Amino acid sequence: MTAQRLPRAIDGPEQESLRLWLRLFTCTTMISQHVGSALKREFGSTLPRFDLLSQLERAPDGLRMGELSERTLTTGGNVTWLVRSLEAEGLVTRRVADADRRAAVVRLTRAGRRHFAAMARAHEHWITTLFASLTAAERKDLHALLGSVKRGFRPSRTPE
Repeated sequence: MTAQRLPRAIDGPEQESLRLWLRLFTCTTMISQHVGSALKREFGSTLPRFDLLSQLERAPDGLRMGELSERTLTTGGNVTWLVRSLEAEGLVTRRVADADRRAAVVRLTRAGRRHFAAMARAHEHWITTLFASLTAAERKDLHALLGSVKRGFRPSRTPE
């Protein structure tokens, strides 16, 4: 019987890349859990609801359901469920689009704007607190470095 050969442990730059990915993933998960718990405790809300309201706050004329799905990086079904829930609470309205009667445009209500403003102030405080261990220069450097990583995901304009 022959022993199976296990792959050699990764070392060098590859290992650093994996360690970096794990660190980013862990930090993102921890921040999401912290903010998600705080949103639930303070507002009875969730991160997906906060994200959807945030997108609508940036679009005073409203957004189509498909645009909300793209901007929140979630499925159309989940957006429909979230909008239905927020609509029942009086935080958003949904109306048929003028240009395309098949599409629905979602917009924040006055109550939705007030509710989101309170959530946004609290969210800003939580995030500021979470990054307080970094100096202003470190936050700026980290932002620039993560921007470089993000740019790596954009499709190239020229075929390879």
